Amino acid sequence: MTPLASRNTPTASDIGRPESKWLGPLVLLGPSGIWLGLLLVMPALVILELSFVPGIRPGDVVNPSGLDNYTQIFQPIYLQVIGRSLFFAINTTIICLLLGFPVAYWIALLSPARWRNLLLLCFVLPLWTSSLLRSYAWITILRPTGVLNTLLASIGLPPLTLLNSSSAVLIGMSYSLLPYMVLILYASLEKLDRRLLEAAADLGAHPSEAFWKVTVPQTLPGIAAGSLLVFITGLGDFVDPELLGGASSMTAARLIYNQFLGATQNWGFGSALSMLLILAVSLAIALLIKYGDSTSKR
Repeated sequence: MTPLASRNTPTASDIGRPESKWLGPLVLLGPSGIWLGLLLVMPALVILELSFVPGIRPGDVVNPSGLDNYTQIFQPIYLQVIGRSLFFAINTTIICLLLGFPVAYWIALLSPARWRNLLLLCFVLPLWTSSLLRSYAWITILRPTGVLNTLLASIGLPPLTLLNSSSAVLIGMSYSLLPYMVLILYASLEKLDRRLLEAAADLGAHPSEAFWKVTVPQTLPGIAAGSLLVFITGLGDFVDPELLGGASSMTAARLIYNQFLGATQNWGFGSALSMLLILAVSLAIALLIKYGDSTSKR
């Protein structure tokens, strides 16, 4: 037996120690697992327990006793709030996809290679500032005496009333989440097999036909991942609806805030709403894992 073969052949002591197979991964994953357990799993379990306690307030005894908090969610006023949150999240996802795909396509396939990193940096720069500052910047732009209406008045156009409306919320959320969509789509488009596009052109396919039958199927996992990231982030966004939407733009995140830190102080109902959002996000991620992988293998 050669020395190389002897080194690769497991010894009797290695075979008799099954813990050697999981000890290495356990050592590597242990610190992050403890961190996630303390800061993610345990708080989620506490929220789950509180969600079964009707009307609990700070200082009350935790005594889970029913599903009253969950049934309260189905009241029309709360369903309207949840529907508004879904409206903002879905429309923000659509806007970011429509705006982000052409930009990512141009950067990945059409722009000079030496400028791509700089162009990506330009899209990441807004993320270096606080979301609160970005929202206040949009307030300065959209308010009745702001930059936008001043510019419209200078060219003789009537002013627009955008602040404290759903349009302002969608503008702010789309601006905040567009860089995420562009980065994910760019990573997907950069791996595009251009030989298939050349083959489609040689076979007489129209550019639009090649786009829908070659480009989109290859980038579908990236589209799904970017859309899911924007949707999840938009569903839990608090700053933009609060500052740009006004009192008429109550969302699920703001409603949860009111239950814990507002005048309502109903931790049980706030916990039930939180668990509903966690369930919706987990379901969306599970669907992406299941159908995203199957789509990428076709």
